[in-house]
Amino acid sequence: MELLGNLWLGLQVAADPINLLYCFFGVFLGTVVGVLPGIGALAAISLLLPLTYHIEPTAAIIMLAGVYYGAQYGGSTASILLNLPGTPSSAVTCLDGYPMAKKGKAGVALFVTTIASLAGAMTGLIMLTLFSPVIAEVGLKFGPAEFCSMMLLGLVAASSMSSGSAAKGLCAMVLGLLIGMVGTDVNSGAARYAFDVPELTDGINLVALAMGLFGVAEVVRCINSADTNRKLEKISLRSMAPSKDEFKATLKPMARGSALGSALGALPGVGPSIAAFMSYAIEKRLAKDPSRFGQGAIEGITAPESANNAAAQTAFVPSLSLGIPGDAVMAIMLGALIIHGIQPGPMLITEQPSLFWGLVVSFAIGNIMLVILNLPTIGLWVALLRIPFAWMYPAILVFVALGVYSVNNNTFDIYSVAVLGVIGYLLMVLRFEPAPLLLGYILGPLLEEYMRRAMLISRGDAMVFLQRPISATLLAITAALLLWAIWSTVRHSLRAKQELDVARALPD
Repeated sequence: MELLGNLWLGLQVAADPINLLYCFFGVFLGTVVGVLPGIGALAAISLLLPLTYHIEPTAAIIMLAGVYYGAQYGGSTASILLNLPGTPSSAVTCLDGYPMAKKGKAGVALFVTTIASLAGAMTGLIMLTLFSPVIAEVGLKFGPAEFCSMMLLGLVAASSMSSGSAAKGLCAMVLGLLIGMVGTDVNSGAARYAFDVPELTDGINLVALAMGLFGVAEVVRCINSADTNRKLEKISLRSMAPSKDEFKATLKPMARGSALGSALGALPGVGPSIAAFMSYAIEKRLAKDPSRFGQGAIEGITAPESANNAAAQTAFVPSLSLGIPGDAVMAIMLGALIIHGIQPGPMLITEQPSLFWGLVVSFAIGNIMLVILNLPTIGLWVALLRIPFAWMYPAILVFVALGVYSVNNNTFDIYSVAVLGVIGYLLMVLRFEPAPLLLGYILGPLLEEYMRRAMLISRGDAMVFLQRPISATLLAITAALLLWAIWSTVRHSLRAKQELDVARALPD
């Protein structure tokens, strides 16, 4: 009965006309940025972050969340039609979606991805509804030591489980921690890493960091790689209906993908991308004929699409219930909450029930809006994909400059986003993932704060982190992840050395 009462409260909040308007705007914009290659949900949310200063917190978070899960829907469109992933998590959709399009089944592929996305999102939403209060109750037992250990675990998990090198992920995370230390120390009042630049005494702007690392860097990366000469077929509603056998073949992969994505999305540092790729790998292993995958297997698009949309919903579990972001986008969402004076964590559900449950119900409403938007308006997304990239990217850079300037009305932030964009591009070239860097920047100050609180309470005894069972368990898991990261790096180096020795031993 309590759950029904909470959902009724959430429905009253989500059904407010203003919140519905912002929800629609968020999912619509999310679909657009998902369809357009090279623009991700993170860049769009970063651009919208200054706008949230002027609207109510609930409406702001509903809008930003709509952009996040809306991009998961739209990302598959460009993957199927152009073999260009609109979002990182939709890259796996290219493997079978584009071959289906070349076989004249683009409409079927787009239809089943929309249905799979809805199924995955609703499954993830159920998991979010059922388990967030449980996690919050457990979180009430957390003190400063437990929060410090939890944040350390989230940082290490986010970096060591990244899709690239674990060592590079850890290095990026440490760099983010250092950037987060820039500014004035809240305890001593001393300026740290400011280099006598007055503007740096307030720290690096979150919006500038996110826009530079992801938005500007992505634009620079995509300028020379965009393919604008592809022919797009016309898609009718009739051509989108799958056959009976095709629809039957999607059911089990859809269920498995939804379950896997719901579980993985709730883990800090995993996110929709890893969930999508793992789901695809499982379906390929379970298939009677694995050779079909990569040639247009319908299971190869339904499983990962349901997985990444389920993960997009359950990613809010650690973010809202524990204050630990699951990925870089969740880090921005936490930043938006903090900007509005709302502290994410176990007390969020009890202190802000209307915000939490209103957000949960808005997910269901937003996903229904997405289905209504995606099925009839596929022709619109195809038309948007025909916009010359030479026009698109300069416009994005203009919006980036306007967005970052509007935060503090300071031209220094524009210079900052330009420098951070260069840094983000260099990280891409060197294959360092910027997401762990952003997580380090967001969680670093909080990690420092809880560490100082724990040390003050224990009168300087560092053993407090090992004497408390929950904290000790979290630190043990963190140590195991670090050992795994070191071992995987050494193993990769040894394997590369062996392959090089074999290549040298071969005759010319």
